[in-house]
Amino acid sequence: MTQTLFLSGYVPDEASFYCYELWQKWKFDFKIVKPRKTRLGDFRVSQGKNVAITINADLNNYSFLITYLHEVAHCVVFHKYAGRVAPHGQEWKVAFRELLQPILQPSILPEGVLALLIRYSKNPKASTGADAALFLALKEFDNKTVQSGSHHTTLLMLNEGETFKFKNRLFLRAAMRRTRILCIDKQTKRKYTLPSHALVEIC
Repeated sequence: MTQTLFLSGYVPDEASFYCYELWQKWKFDFKIVKPRKTRLGDFRVSQGKNVAITINADLNNYSFLITYLHEVAHCVVFHKYAGRVAPHGQEWKVAFRELLQPILQPSILPEGVLALLIRYSKNPKASTGADAALFLALKEFDNKTVQSGSHHTTLLMLNEGETFKFKNRLFLRAAMRRTRILCIDKQTKRKYTLPSHALVEIC
C-alpha cells in the first residue's frame, strides 16, 4: 500500500500522509470493516503478539481520523508498556494527546470541530461520545440515511423516555452514564447499558 493511497477518501487529504507515517512506524495490521453498532474502532493483540486496528467504514472523514488516532494511541501504549497499564489510563491520554497535535489545524479540521477537539485533547476520554458537544459537531458531517423507511440515529441523539429498536428489540432510553446510556428492554424490563454512539432505529 503506497502513501498516496493510504486511507484515501477516509480521512482529510492533508492528514493522509501523517496517518501513513504512523502505520509505518508502529507496524500494526490495519483493516477497514463493516459498520459495528457498539464500536467505531478497535485495537487487538493476538497470541502471537501481532497488533491489529480496525475502523468502521461508514465514519465521516473527521470521525475516522480521530478514531484512527485513538486506536493508534493504544498501539503506542502497548509497545511502550506491554499491557501493564489501564486501557484508557494516563499513559493512553498522553499518547493520544500527542498524536492529535499535528492535526489540530484549520487546514485539516473545520473550525467548529477544531475548537472542540483542542478542548477535548487536554483530557481525552475513552470515547468522543463522552464529550457531547464534540460528538454532535462530528455528527453534522455524517451522511444521514433512511433505510427501508426507518430512521436511524445514534443513541445519544435520543431524549430520555424515547423508544427505539436495537437488534430487533424495543428499548426505552434512560439516563446517561459516562460514555454509556442506561436502556430498558420494554418486554422483559431488564436494564442494559449501551455505548452512546450505538446506531439505533427510531420507532
